[in-house]
Amino acid sequence: METMSENRAFGGVQGVYNHLSQTTRCEMTFGLFLPEEARDGPVPLLWYLSGLTCTHENAMVKAGAQAWAAEQGIAVVFPDTSPRGEKVADDDAYDLGKGAGFYLNATQKPWAPHYQMWDYIAEDLPSLLQERFPLDMTRQSITGHSMGGHGALTLAMSLPGRYRSVSAFAPITNPTATDWGRKQFSAYLGNDESTWAAHDSSLLMRERGFDGPILVDTGTDDQFIDLLRPEALAAAAAERRQQATLRLQKGYDHSYFFVSTFMEDHVAFHAEALYAD
Repeated sequence: METMSENRAFGGVQGVYNHLSQTTRCEMTFGLFLPEEARDGPVPLLWYLSGLTCTHENAMVKAGAQAWAAEQGIAVVFPDTSPRGEKVADDDAYDLGKGAGFYLNATQKPWAPHYQMWDYIAEDLPSLLQERFPLDMTRQSITGHSMGGHGALTLAMSLPGRYRSVSAFAPITNPTATDWGRKQFSAYLGNDESTWAAHDSSLLMRERGFDGPILVDTGTDDQFIDLLRPEALAAAAAERRQQATLRLQKGYDHSYFFVSTFMEDHVAFHAEALYAD
C-alpha cells in the first residue's frame, strides 16, 4: 500500500491510499478519514459508495462527511467505483465501464478480468483496512449515492451481520426494470436475467430484507428519479413490513448539494447503530 496524501481535517486525518487489488487485478485508490479517536484505538467504520462517473475523490471532497464523522468518532472510507488502468476494459458511454462498476462481479468478456467490484468491497478492501488501520471491523455501517446507494443496499441485504445499519442517497432501487441496470447487467452478467436479481435492492427487500435500520433520502426534483424508482423500494419494504425510513425531500435534485444537506442526518443515524451495545 502506498500513501498518496494525508491531510489534517477536523482533528483527524483524511488520507488517500493506493494498493494492488487481487480481485480487480489492478491498482486501486481509496480515501479514508480517521477521526482523532483513532489515535487511541480502533474506531467504527462507515463505508461511502459513490455513483456513476465518480472516483474515490468526489464524495471525499464534496459530501461533507468528515465534519460529522469527527463529531461522532467514526472513520469513513471512500472506495473507487471501478477498476482503472490502461488494460482495464472501458466504454465510450458514461454509464458503462470505468466509473460504472455497479458493485458486482462481472462474468462476461471483456469485463470479467477486472470488474470484480463486489468482491473488492466485500472482501479485498476490508482485509486491507483491518490490517493497516485502527478500525473496529465488528462495527461497520454502509451508505452511498445513486449507483453507490444501489451498492450499499444490495451489499447490506446480501451480507447479513456485516453492517449494523444501511442508508442511501437517491439510490438506484430497481435496476432490473430501468436503463440504469438492464444495460449494465446485460453487459457485465449476460442475458440470463435470473442472475440480475441479486443486484436489485427492491427484489432483495422482498426476498430477505435487512436486519437493522434503513434510511433512504431521494429528492422530489431529482432529474433521474424515473431511473431510481424509489416507489419500488417503498412498496417492497411495505410488503415485507421492513423497519425503514424512506424520505422524499421536496425540491432537492441528484447533486452533491443534496447529499451534503442530509449528510449530518445519515452520519448520526449510523452512529446510533454503530455505538449501540
